[in-house]
Amino acid sequence: MTLIGRTRARGVETLSLDAPERRNALSAALVAELAEALADAGKDTGVRAVVLTHTGNTFSAGADLRDPPAPDALVALLRQIVELPRPVVARVTGHVRAGGLGLLAACDVAVAAHTATFAFTEVRIGVAPAVISLPLLPRTDPRALARYYLTGERLDTTEATRAGLLTAAAEDVDDALAPILDGLRRSAPEALAETKRLLTARVLETFDRDADTLTALSARLFASAHAREGMTAFLERRDPEWVV
Repeated sequence: MTLIGRTRARGVETLSLDAPERRNALSAALVAELAEALADAGKDTGVRAVVLTHTGNTFSAGADLRDPPAPDALVALLRQIVELPRPVVARVTGHVRAGGLGLLAACDVAVAAHTATFAFTEVRIGVAPAVISLPLLPRTDPRALARYYLTGERLDTTEATRAGLLTAAAEDVDDALAPILDGLRRSAPEALAETKRLLTARVLETFDRDADTLTALSARLFASAHAREGMTAFLERRDPEWVV
């Protein structure tokens, strides 16, 4: 079963997370297929930009608790988006949770519909937004995000834009994306690649410095008793035992 849709129009490759029955959760299989699609787009000289979008009402619910990717596989995917020699634009018309926010932050531009919501739900299942912090923290306002990292509360598009998670929010996402994609089509490919390299240098420094530490932290937390209880409670649709 194909988990990533691929279409192309006027030099823009659109990759769609296409597992709506699983809320586009980041399973090992989906992560591997997305990595392959991105690699193909990065090597294709006919591709000027990549749009990362989704089917269904959720961009991504984060890690698939039944078939999670290895932490180092998720790190590699996030780095691949950041390093891709083509701009990657997130088109979001649904909700984004946990690991899905890592995908969003790895993209160069992110535009969402006003109806979208966002949440760092990791703390509520006994883990932390460790690996996804690699692209997130260099590109966002840590003070603005602290509350949401610590509480798991939802952000609306106004708060997400203020914090730096989004480039813009719009009533019609495609209308908002049209001038952005037009601008990318009008830009010289080598100049685009080098300009992206300038913009992502600080993000990649964070990967180089912190990836091993945060990968180890993620693995340790996912193996903890709190995580087992949190994931079980989530799947059983009940509060975990630590809720008071």
